[in-house]
Amino acid sequence: MKLNLRNLMVASLCAMSAVAVWADSLVLLHTNDTHSMIFPDKDGLGGVQRRKVLIDSVRNAEKNVVLIDAGDAVQGTLFFKFFGGEVENPLMDMMGYEIRVVGNHEFDNGIEELRANLEKSKSVLLSSNYDVAGSGLKGLFKPYHIKKIGRHKVGFIGLNIDPKSLITEQNVEGIVWHDVVATANDLAAMLKREKKCDFVVAVTHIGYEKSNAKTSDVELAQASRDIDIIIGGHSHTMLDPTQADSFPHLIKNADGKEVLVAQCGKWGKKLGYIKVDLDNPDKTPTYRLLSVDSRLDGKVDAEMARFLAPYAEVVDSVNNVAIARAVTDMTNEERCGALPNWTADYAMHFAHRMLDTLSSGKAPKADLAIMNVGGIRQPIYKGGVSEGQILSIYPFSNRMVMVKIKGADLWSIFEEMARKGGESLSDEVRVMVDKDRRLLNVLIDGEQLQKDRDYHVCTIDYLAWGNDDLVSFKKGEIVWSDTVDMSVRVLAYVRWLTEMGMPIVSDDNSRFISIE
Repeated sequence: MKLNLRNLMVASLCAMSAVAVWADSLVLLHTNDTHSMIFPDKDGLGGVQRRKVLIDSVRNAEKNVVLIDAGDAVQGTLFFKFFGGEVENPLMDMMGYEIRVVGNHEFDNGIEELRANLEKSKSVLLSSNYDVAGSGLKGLFKPYHIKKIGRHKVGFIGLNIDPKSLITEQNVEGIVWHDVVATANDLAAMLKREKKCDFVVAVTHIGYEKSNAKTSDVELAQASRDIDIIIGGHSHTMLDPTQADSFPHLIKNADGKEVLVAQCGKWGKKLGYIKVDLDNPDKTPTYRLLSVDSRLDGKVDAEMARFLAPYAEVVDSVNNVAIARAVTDMTNEERCGALPNWTADYAMHFAHRMLDTLSSGKAPKADLAIMNVGGIRQPIYKGGVSEGQILSIYPFSNRMVMVKIKGADLWSIFEEMARKGGESLSDEVRVMVDKDRRLLNVLIDGEQLQKDRDYHVCTIDYLAWGNDDLVSFKKGEIVWSDTVDMSVRVLAYVRWLTEMGMPIVSDDNSRFISIE
């Protein structure tokens, strides 16, 4: 049989064309815990306008791109405190987020406000383990989403954290939470077997690092069988394969297969980039973090700039005038650092000098103050401190309360704080723990905590309701409640410091003492 060279060439070209047609890849871009950080931080990193430039550049270079957010897009700056989601949600649409899950902070202002924001969203809103049918969020969320790319299907599920002792109960009224692992495994199996998905991606807001009894991303990966990628949030973990000290980003599942777990810190300083070869399911996806920095300046989207201008003007008006002075940097990251110490000491100042006046002499003397580091959202930097900085440090609508509580229940609270590695305590308190974070002893004003007596603790309503895992607070009695947000009280205090010629200053000595 005589071979026709022309026919062979045509056949070869057709084969090459078929390969090109069937070769499919998918890029997953992702963020988490951006916390209303609209503009770059003090170190010049992040900013939504830069992020959009970076996202658009990837879209121009890649055929199939899905932009994902793993929750807590709000809360942490004045843009949310003043405008309640009116800024962040439209910006996410401008950037083209295709898939979103909500974090715990999306619930900070209650279900009604959350619905008002989310029902305008152009994103696919995922929640696989929150049953919202009996709540004001009914109809907003899908349990899964399937995206078809060429001849392949990719399934997405959304997994939310257990709200117990984390989100104020009235803010999640009517929502039923289902176990993360059981829900994920059931849905992932269904997507693989019934819906014939080639890949399953879990978008989670449960945290990479385990800090309490709640399921983490690592545990989810280990217990899974049909999940290929986990894109997470909540713990602010920077999973960077280029850094030797980064936590592992490849976790073996129940069948010994590696699951890629991704998370990119907080504040939008990084954009996660995952590239999946859909034709080679056993090939480990490419994963890296892209910096959101000044190299992206000069290409700002005009529509986004116009949208931001009136909001930025309001925020700048309270950020640009100093009302106090700090003598040193005070971090909010360390549980027993200078700013947590200062916050708890302020609470005792409030209790001692103001409570009697505010309550017509009916409030008892406070024995100690307990605050939560999670409620301190920004650091203080050396130099001038503005009203806007104080409001950003304490952005939540928390109010000061006095709790009467038995020493035995207070001991339980200290046990939980010790397990977490410390908390924000006033200077009257010293807590001794062993190397395994087990509670050994508590001194209050130099005396050992007595389990059979009552103590009066100055704190905030969020903790008094048993949140932040300090559930034993619920056994106490709230004997006094303020009617004004804590941030307003702190503003008055720092102004008073300035009038007295005093700066903002605190020690960074731990009030938790580890005994080897």
